[in-house]
Amino acid sequence: MPRMTRRGFLQRSGVSATGLALGAGALTAAGAGRVLGANERINVALIGCGGRGRYVMYGLAEQGARITTLCDLLDSRLNETAEFLKKVQDAPARPVKDMQAVFDAKDVDAVIVATPDHWHAPATIRACRAGKDVYVEKPHCHNIWESGRMVAAARKYQRIVQVGTQNRSGPYNLQALETIQSGKMGKICLVKVFNMKNGQAFKLGEPGSPPDGFNWDAWLGRAPDRPYHQRLVRSGWQFFWDFCGGDMGNDGIHQIDLALMLMGDPGWPKSVRSLGGRYCYRDDDSQVPDVQMVSYDFPDFVMTFELTGYPRYMEKTTATIRRNDEHPYWTQNATRIELYGSELMMILGRHGGGYTVMTSAGKEIEKVFGRPCDEPHYQNFLECVRSRKPPSADVAVAHKTGVTMHMGNIAHRAGNTALAWDAEACRFDKDEANRLIKPSYRAGYEIPEEV
Repeated sequence: MPRMTRRGFLQRSGVSATGLALGAGALTAAGAGRVLGANERINVALIGCGGRGRYVMYGLAEQGARITTLCDLLDSRLNETAEFLKKVQDAPARPVKDMQAVFDAKDVDAVIVATPDHWHAPATIRACRAGKDVYVEKPHCHNIWESGRMVAAARKYQRIVQVGTQNRSGPYNLQALETIQSGKMGKICLVKVFNMKNGQAFKLGEPGSPPDGFNWDAWLGRAPDRPYHQRLVRSGWQFFWDFCGGDMGNDGIHQIDLALMLMGDPGWPKSVRSLGGRYCYRDDDSQVPDVQMVSYDFPDFVMTFELTGYPRYMEKTTATIRRNDEHPYWTQNATRIELYGSELMMILGRHGGGYTVMTSAGKEIEKVFGRPCDEPHYQNFLECVRSRKPPSADVAVAHKTGVTMHMGNIAHRAGNTALAWDAEACRFDKDEANRLIKPSYRAGYEIPEEV
């Protein structure tokens, strides 16, 4: 396979060196679809009316946004979301099935993209081209190549693109960052990221017929053609590489992103190593691992990522803990981060878990409780739509997190191997890994080279 230069990769991925260097600072009001007054309500459309989409919609409406349009391929989800919206907004939202109707609408300033993962990039890029700002759920991209195209679209059309990695807006996480930057922890050379959740076997079941009025071809989008399964549409897509990045992309990316933020958003990993597979549920239908261990070699530290999808005793930080002055029982907390400094150790939970800083014998010298980070993240997005200032989880920042996450999955999918990452050439040292940087796109659903 011929060597690709860094310039060539950046051109093909749609990211110029200038675009990454400038970050969201390149955004100006000149690119706005319409100029918003300081107190004017922002009109928002929801694309993807599943549970997470409804939650984000509700949160933005609570912060003063007006939801004008709901878009989903399923009538049942459109109806359920319309009912849910009544709890926070009197005016009804217009239901549509084709997202192009959202992009053509004059009463839409911004969109929430909460589709399955394989539609995040196409929908975001189309929204940018239509002059809409975007709040896109994590992971923002299905693969490394399209992440670069998303950055290119945001910059070309001067759009605000906030990724739903809300830890970057959490006050307690920013306080933890200050503690690290103070130097009191000493030199941090090892970071451990955990995504050790419970789970169960996944069975796809027999194929069936799509509901009346449901466009199965559109739901598949870029993914290869396959028979309709209701289980796929009802969250089963999270078990197949054609649609997602496994639970590393679904949930683990929150902890990966937060760990990188705490470490100062460092340079690229020099190499990645992965082990994993279906160990507990060997005979089910899932493609993604229920055990996965990844090691990243950064210039100044090593970061490990450990994933499970089976032990019943592991659990994410509960809502009760997140909303009170409590810490999880760290040993069995599924989504924690451990930072090992030469002087002190920090254990931190995501989405409101708080953190503790310890010295020898478990002595706590700093104990900070946390609250959920969603509300400040929504506030940040709406403020940036008005001001055109960089959002806290700008897509260019998320690009590095997304690439890091995909590197771990690629090392697993390429044979549980070690890969060297050439940041200048933007390629791995093995062809089987490079082929996964940009998977194939089904005819009619391609992302263009020129966004």
